[in-house]
Amino acid sequence: MLRKEEPRCYQELSDEDYIQGPAPYQHTTDFAQEEASCDAVPDEDSGSMPIAFNKACLRNVFTIILVLIYLVLTTVAAFLAYQTISDFMEKLSHPVMSVSYKEVEEFAPPGIALYPGNAQLLSCRHHYHDHIPSGLSACQMEESDCVMEEVIYHDPYSNHTRKRALVVEGPTDVRNRELIFLQFSQNETEENFSAISYMLFAQFSDMTKSMNKPAFMKDCERNYSMWTFSGGFRTWVKMSLVRTSGRGNESVEFRQESSVVKYNDRRSTQEQRNELFFVVFQWKDPFIQQVKDIVTANPWNTVAILCGVFMALFKAANFAKLSIKWMIKIRKRHLRTKNRELNQVS
Repeated sequence: MLRKEEPRCYQELSDEDYIQGPAPYQHTTDFAQEEASCDAVPDEDSGSMPIAFNKACLRNVFTIILVLIYLVLTTVAAFLAYQTISDFMEKLSHPVMSVSYKEVEEFAPPGIALYPGNAQLLSCRHHYHDHIPSGLSACQMEESDCVMEEVIYHDPYSNHTRKRALVVEGPTDVRNRELIFLQFSQNETEENFSAISYMLFAQFSDMTKSMNKPAFMKDCERNYSMWTFSGGFRTWVKMSLVRTSGRGNESVEFRQESSVVKYNDRRSTQEQRNELFFVVFQWKDPFIQQVKDIVTANPWNTVAILCGVFMALFKAANFAKLSIKWMIKIRKRHLRTKNRELNQVS
């Protein structure tokens, strides 16, 4: 009976050891009783079990390390996706300003709105090539060759105040250095400071074509800046045009450089009671500054990066799922083998 039982015990243990592989070494003591009854089992079988156990441990450790590496890569990919979307939204909400200059032969005539108050307009003349004739006295009037229109409207910030604006058509021929020279005279005033305010807006034709000119002037005063020039001086204003476009709207802004020269008043003391104002309007150069908002965010680059990130996330999730399934399968096989061995011992 012993001779017939011994080969069976040897065959069962050897097949299970090589099929199962990762059988724990600590369970070898469970087979002490069976090894005692199976004297013909070779000594090499007890040495093969630790080798199989070491291989199984190495496989499990290697699998766990791979899963951890893929989890780290998944975290990095998720952070990269978040950073890419954040950068895209930041560039989209903060576009870069691009500045370019466009050269023109002539400008559209701007509107020059002057608020003389109690001052009287003496003359308004067009001149060229920076040549201005000698001034005239406050007692003389000179025929004007400017296109002008007077508009009376309510102050946009105080409806109880009426304002009188003298709107003059500005210069156009920048190549020949066209300029407009205006002179005003004002009698004695009780004010501590004497000055005349003025405002520049985009085109004189916008005002002439407007059906409601007072409302148009009120809107201009809300949107454009006011400047002043003082009496007893010649103020030379050089204008430049800036057009800003972006996000569906476009605006026009006037920038100016002014220089002031003192007027040498040679009139008599009686005539000097009438204060004189001199102002010159001229284009600075034949260039229009164009400012545009440019969005530097490229949606195609962002989409490509996100596609790569999501593909990496999918591959990592798939690998992790397969690894976990494989580990569960190995664990179940190990438990079945252990139960089988226990049943054989019992």
